[in-house]
Amino acid sequence: MAGCAARLITGPERPGAVESAMDSLAEALGGAPELTVVFASPHRAADLERLANLDVPGTLIGVTGEAVVGPGREIEGSAALAIWAVRLPQDVALKPFRIEAGARPAGDRASESRSDGAVPAAVLLLGDPFSFAADAWLAHWNQLWRGVPVLGGMASAARRPGENRLVLNREVFSDGAVGIELGGPVPVRAVVSQGCRPIGRTLLVTRAEGNLIRELGRRPALEVLQEIVADLDESDRELLRHGLHLGRVIDEYRESFGRGDFLVRNILGITEDGAIVVGEPIRVGQTVQFHVRDADSADQDLRALLTRAMAEGDRPSGALLFSCNGRGTRMFPVPDHDVTTIGEVVGDIPVAGFFAMGEFGPVSGQNFVHGFTASVALFGF
Repeated sequence: MAGCAARLITGPERPGAVESAMDSLAEALGGAPELTVVFASPHRAADLERLANLDVPGTLIGVTGEAVVGPGREIEGSAALAIWAVRLPQDVALKPFRIEAGARPAGDRASESRSDGAVPAAVLLLGDPFSFAADAWLAHWNQLWRGVPVLGGMASAARRPGENRLVLNREVFSDGAVGIELGGPVPVRAVVSQGCRPIGRTLLVTRAEGNLIRELGRRPALEVLQEIVADLDESDRELLRHGLHLGRVIDEYRESFGRGDFLVRNILGITEDGAIVVGEPIRVGQTVQFHVRDADSADQDLRALLTRAMAEGDRPSGALLFSCNGRGTRMFPVPDHDVTTIGEVVGDIPVAGFFAMGEFGPVSGQNFVHGFTASVALFGF
């Protein structure tokens, strides 16, 4: 029988704790899992190798992160290990893959020809930020398999190359990326909450050079921005002092735009001649809108998107959470915000995950690397 279960181990390593957790998961699932996903704080990185050496049944994938998410808790700054396991329906297939450090997109799994002609249903992807070019890989994936969600994130347990850990089955790596394609009838819903809300109105880029916006609606970009700021109330102006963001519409064919339609990027500054500097290239003809981010906006956005996802199907049986390492208590006034919110909106389901240095998830059918985002995979096994 298909289903999910999760366990959280806190504190320093204890002999037999990992083995006991795996036994407990198998008992809760009524049998050995086909997929096990593990998240380790830097203090528990050795547990990834321990799990690889245990010859865990089925497929094993895992990563180190500065904070670990388990059922109902987000463990920041202390030792923790979260294990999430699932028994899959018989017609769901798993295809593990490894991406070598520095590999070009043309040489990785995303470009392999498929003799069976099968289209993946979803992908779990974990990478090392020092050696895996996630933006390029996802851009290539979007071209080959448009609409197939990629969910996961970048390891965040290291300050220098070679210190992160990734596990795939019986091997542990310190660079590159590991992933799993899920094929067949995989009931997964992706929730990508970028934690922002729009201000002002949507605008058309009419002059741009690289990552510089010079005109919006055929008017100087800075002039348009100043008008929008002048119309804001004092609380929103205060938010602008902590950062301004730009949302770019991904699907221009929609009649109107709302939550989940924008890819949000940082505004890096203003040039001396009044151009707005954005954290990615901008093209003439794109629709954009300015955004602000704060704890209240992030909370409302996550709740709204989870509620929308719940309206699209039955209650999921489990979830994986990939939250930015800038969230948690760095963003919210209370601990455990994102995992608690999932419980409040979705219900009491097994959840595990980690705080990432860049989160993967789809916006309007295309996958991107995000920041300050909660990327949630809701599974209906």
